[in-house]
Amino acid sequence: MPKTIKNSFEQYLTYEKLMEAHKKSRKGKGYKKDIILFNLKQEEYIMWLYEQLKNKTYKHGGYTTFYVTEPKLRKIEKSRYIDRLVHRWLVDNFLEPAFSTQFIYHSYACLKNKGMHRACKYVQESMKHCKRIWGEYYILKMDIAKYFDNIDKGILLGIIKRKIKDKKLLWLIQEILYAQPRNKGLEIGNYTSQMFANIYLNEIDQYIKHILKIKYYCRYLDDSVVMVKTKKEAKEALEKIKIFLEQNLKLSLNQKTQIFKNKQGVNFCGYKIKEYRLKIRDKGKRKLKKKVKQLKYEIRIGNLTSKEAKKYLAGHLGYIQIANICKSRKIL
Repeated sequence: MPKTIKNSFEQYLTYEKLMEAHKKSRKGKGYKKDIILFNLKQEEYIMWLYEQLKNKTYKHGGYTTFYVTEPKLRKIEKSRYIDRLVHRWLVDNFLEPAFSTQFIYHSYACLKNKGMHRACKYVQESMKHCKRIWGEYYILKMDIAKYFDNIDKGILLGIIKRKIKDKKLLWLIQEILYAQPRNKGLEIGNYTSQMFANIYLNEIDQYIKHILKIKYYCRYLDDSVVMVKTKKEAKEALEKIKIFLEQNLKLSLNQKTQIFKNKQGVNFCGYKIKEYRLKIRDKGKRKLKKKVKQLKYEIRIGNLTSKEAKKYLAGHLGYIQIANICKSRKIL
C-alpha cells in the first residue's frame, strides 16, 4: 500500500466489489427482514448504488436508535442495510488496507487475527516477563471517558487526510462521518466506527511506543495497559499521556484509570489477570449464570431447542476456555 492513496476510488468501485461487500454484510444475518428484502432485488439495488457512488449523488440515510444492556447500557445507532453495505466496501477496500499496517502490533480490537483473548494472553505474558526481569513492577490501567461519544470528527478527518488524498474517497468518508450533523461522537453500530476508532487512538499508541518508548503496552479499543518498573515511571507516563490526549485528541481518562502494584493484578477485557492466574471477574460470572438460567427457561417453554441455546453460549464458552476456572465450565 503506498504512503498516500490517490485516484483509487473508481478502481475499486465495481459491481463485483459491491456484491462482495453485500455478501460479507449479510453473512449470518440472512433471516433479518431488511436483508431478505434486499436479496429479492440485490442486482438492481447494487447497480443503483454503483451509479449513486460513481456520480457522487449517494446520501447516507438516517439511523434507528435502540439500547443494549450488555456488557453495560449503550446507545446503538443502526443505519440502513444499504448504508452498512457501503461501510463494508469502504473499510475492506480502503481503510483497513491503508491504516492497519500503521497500527502497533499490540493493538487488538476489531482487527484480523487479534481480539480480546489474544490481548489478555499478551498482557499476562508481559506480566510474567516483567516479573522475571524486575521482580516487583507497576501496572498503569487506563480507560478513556465515553470514548465513542467524544471522538472529534474534525481531528479524525485531519488524521485520515494525511493518508488519503483521493477526493472522491474523502467525499464518501465525510458523507458517512457527518450523516448526523454533530461534530463529536461516532455511531457505535457502524462498521466504519470500529476502524475510525482505531485510527483515532493510533495517535496515542504511536506516542506511547515511540516518544515515551514504553515497551510493555497493550490496547483493546479504549482500554489499555502499561507496565513499567517503578511507580514514579507510571505516574510520569500517566501525566504525559493525559496531556497528549487532551491537547491532540480532546479526550480524557475516566475514574477507572489507576496504578497498581503487580501483585494486585489488573482487570482487562473482562478478566482479572495475574502472572500465573487468569480469572473471570465476578461480574462476568454473574452474567453467565443469569444467561444460562434464562436459556434453560426458554428451552423448557419451547421457545428454543438445546442446539439453538448452545449457539447463544458459543461466545461465553470461548470466554471461559482461556480462564483458569472450573466452576463456570460446569455451569455451561
